Amino acid sequence: MQVIIFDNAQQVAENAAEWVAELINKKSNPVLGLATGSTPISLYQELVSKHKAGELSFSDTTSFNLDEYLGIDEKNEQSYRHFMNENLFNHVDINKSKTFLPICNQGENPREQGLDYEDRISQAGGIDLQILGIGANGHIGFNEPTSSLASRTRIKTLTQQTLDDNSRLFSAGEFQPTLAMTMGIATILDARYVLLMATGKNKANAVKDMVTGPLSAVCPASSLQLHENAIVLLDKEAASELEDQDYYLWADKQNVTINKQFGLYHNY
Repeated sequence: MQVIIFDNAQQVAENAAEWVAELINKKSNPVLGLATGSTPISLYQELVSKHKAGELSFSDTTSFNLDEYLGIDEKNEQSYRHFMNENLFNHVDINKSKTFLPICNQGENPREQGLDYEDRISQAGGIDLQILGIGANGHIGFNEPTSSLASRTRIKTLTQQTLDDNSRLFSAGEFQPTLAMTMGIATILDARYVLLMATGKNKANAVKDMVTGPLSAVCPASSLQLHENAIVLLDKEAASELEDQDYYLWADKQNVTINKQFGLYHNY
């Protein structure tokens, strides 16, 4: 796991955007795994700016989102389809027919819907770079604590902590789903690269458990310890509970030097 610590959240977003932009510019028909939530919004703003500046085209890009609420129509402002349209898709030249979110229609077999999503990812050639955030309880996607490390796309019941954390996004009296369809942990680990962004003091304990805690379903993000190409971008607040921060800073400098020397940086 490559841990990179920045002074602030904006620097996290800018660096994440460089990873994404290099993939898109370097690889033909790139496949992105995308995330929702407050953390990646600044990343999407950076990508939109690059596109408008003529530095980045999404015309050949395919995307798969991590998750979607159960029981919300995609036209609903609370849907993750709406979120992606508003924060990224409507502002770049991506072909929306190549942007996918898990389909979780009520009344249909959720297991079959999950398997269909796995098949779509496989048919696209797999995900080249998966963007992740992390929940305060260590979840990635909607893989809540105790999720199987071998899990695939499926319906998950959201924990009370996740519901409480997300309640700020819903108006009083507005329907807030308690179920969601999410990529599984094994699905996420299949991505060739994983890029996790975490900012803010409220994520510090989860980050510590992810990076230095035991590999455990209690902290689903700790599964990234098993990934060959996991990059963790943190601001100082999110990194505040980590010991040996000086080592991470020093190691990053060494990595930059070696990667530049051998042309390995962002080696998609």
